[in-house]
Amino acid sequence: MTAVRGHVLVTGGAGYIGAHACKVLAGAGFVPVTFDNLATGWAAAVKFGPLEQGDLADRAALDRAFARWQPVAVMHFAALSLVGESVIDPGRYWRGNVGGALNLIEAALHAGCRNIVFSSTCATYGDHDGVLLDEDTPQRPINAYGATKRAIEEMLGHFGISHGLNHVIFRYFNVAGADPDGEVGEVHDPETHLIPVMLDAIAGRRAGLMLHGTDYPTPDGTCIRDYVHVMDLAEAHVLGLEHLLAGKGNRVFNLGTGHGFSVREVIDHARLVTNRAVPVTEGPRRPGDAARLVSGSTRAVAELGWQPARSTLPQMIADAWRWAQTGGYGR
Repeated sequence: MTAVRGHVLVTGGAGYIGAHACKVLAGAGFVPVTFDNLATGWAAAVKFGPLEQGDLADRAALDRAFARWQPVAVMHFAALSLVGESVIDPGRYWRGNVGGALNLIEAALHAGCRNIVFSSTCATYGDHDGVLLDEDTPQRPINAYGATKRAIEEMLGHFGISHGLNHVIFRYFNVAGADPDGEVGEVHDPETHLIPVMLDAIAGRRAGLMLHGTDYPTPDGTCIRDYVHVMDLAEAHVLGLEHLLAGKGNRVFNLGTGHGFSVREVIDHARLVTNRAVPVTEGPRRPGDAARLVSGSTRAVAELGWQPARSTLPQMIADAWRWAQTGGYGR
């Protein structure tokens, strides 16, 4: 039997990305301990380690979890993450995301846990027209979601100086796909991400796909995004953890492929992968959406040895389609 390498507290481990990270952590010899309030996560997604049901706003619950499991590190995924909602109700995002992260950091330090891998976002960059984004691109978020993630990045830096908090920050682009083994996948309520919404429309589980904005300054008028497979993303987080445990210092990494696809191009690929028509209705832009977000960085590949092998659009759609057909956590 492989020796356990330590426990890792995974906030949001019952969610989409967190559940996949838990699977990869378990495969790497760690015990992922999910800390989740299950407001948007799924208890059925917690398959690779124990569940501590609790809220980041509850410092006592965090203290109990740290005392019980004594984790070697934290992976912090839990967050409010709907861009449109963050524009309408920014206070909820500042209280939930930033306040929760502060509680988590202080609880970790109190327990002597000084390693954290943080799930950030390319939304911290804002809208840089025609620019490939790397880690040194100025951060000018245009919505409260991106602004709160940027604030947490700065918070990690301050605690790194004052308390020796070691941290790796991943700013990632659009996450898609599902575990190819079908153990976990993407289920949100409500679902807002393009690919699962599109696949639900193809399957007849919703009336159609609303195309939000056709007048962006892009070749076909629709937003362009860089898509990365959720399993590749999860593997990067474990590589980031290994980086910290090896004492290699604080670092920021973009996670993207460097290839952008418009919404219309994603629709075209889905039609080919599923061999079904995609019912589409055109609508106005959503507030807070950037026209183009594409990574121009290879730092994660060069420094972590990351290889996003599954991050091709046909593969991501095929894996997501396979998961969607299972019904996902008994939907």
